[in-house]
Amino acid sequence: MTTTREHPPVATDVDRWPAMAPPRPAPVRAAIARVLLTRIARHAGVAVTLPDGTRFGPSGGPVLAVRDARSFFTRLGRDGNIGFGEAFLAGDWDAVDLVAVLEPMARNVATLVPPALQRLRRFYDPRLPAAEDNNRHGSRRNIARHYDLSNDLFATFLDETMTYSAALFDGDYDEPLAMAQRRKIDRLLDLVAAGPGTRLLEIGTGWGELAIRAARRGAHVTTLTLSNEQAALAGRRAAAAGVGANIDIRLQDYRDADGEYDAIVSVEMIEAVGEKWWPTYFRTLDERLAPGGAVGLQAILMPHDRMLASKSSWSWINKYIFPGGIIMSERAIEETLAAHTTLRIADRMHFGPSYAETLRRWRETFVDAAARVEALGFDETFRRMWTLYLAYSEAGFRAGYLNVGQFLLRR
Repeated sequence: MTTTREHPPVATDVDRWPAMAPPRPAPVRAAIARVLLTRIARHAGVAVTLPDGTRFGPSGGPVLAVRDARSFFTRLGRDGNIGFGEAFLAGDWDAVDLVAVLEPMARNVATLVPPALQRLRRFYDPRLPAAEDNNRHGSRRNIARHYDLSNDLFATFLDETMTYSAALFDGDYDEPLAMAQRRKIDRLLDLVAAGPGTRLLEIGTGWGELAIRAARRGAHVTTLTLSNEQAALAGRRAAAAGVGANIDIRLQDYRDADGEYDAIVSVEMIEAVGEKWWPTYFRTLDERLAPGGAVGLQAILMPHDRMLASKSSWSWINKYIFPGGIIMSERAIEETLAAHTTLRIADRMHFGPSYAETLRRWRETFVDAAARVEALGFDETFRRMWTLYLAYSEAGFRAGYLNVGQFLLRR
């Protein structure tokens, strides 16, 4: 495995991590943030403790421990969602059980902030930066910032399949993660009837597990990725599996795909497309699909009303984890298909609880691998950032705020 990185984190300092800089005083906003957090804590059932011994929220249940009240409330009041995450990076707050703190907040997200303040969201929420638009150039840059960090980094917490998407458990959460990942892949390949001679297009290679399993069925696989790191390792894995001759790995944007395919599969790649490009993405599926063919799509989902409320906002996840990313609703998928393609959803299956379990395993493995992650050059601030990202995502699925589905698309 290689460890080349375009954007390597280095020593923790304010030049590399602006969140570590002491925030400028903003007493009015800090005061408002404190009032709002008091309300949120009581509503969500989360206790908040301050350094001076003050405690608000319920006496039992999860505890959010504020370590630096001035800095924490200043960040929260000034930058909202982003400030909350940056305060964690800076050590302004912590929790013994991050998921337990974040889950009730995710479950009650639509009612935590008073409606009057919700209506003001567009005035104080930062907008998605134009530089993160997912055009051809922007997509390559956005993908590199996450997926080209280091193959070795991802190997510290992924299972042997190197699969970075929801596994599908059969209800037995004691089974190996790799088994649940292969079940997910095989179900998607079964949906599109991938078998001997199938011309299969995969949009979003990952580290090659789906392409390898399809090739073992006798399919001829063309798989597209924008990640140099993923392409290199996927190629080595395909060769080691003895199916390299049946897999064509291309460093290519989905918009530049050509040819005709009996089946198309795409696993959790739509999240990186961006709202502006949804019609183009789905038209590409339609245009590349041979008559009688099928598309297998796996997508993370959120409620339609929450998607509409947040789709233009620049969140902590956008700033630090997935630049340019946006999660669709199931309704948005249906409406985009109907308006721009001949494709329709012929079959659907949801498995959000399986994603929560997948994320729990990734998070616990990542935390346990702290020494290995540090040895790769990723500092404590980076490790806190990714621990929060994994916990935040897990909480969203446990709360039902997020879901994941597999969809069969046909004309």
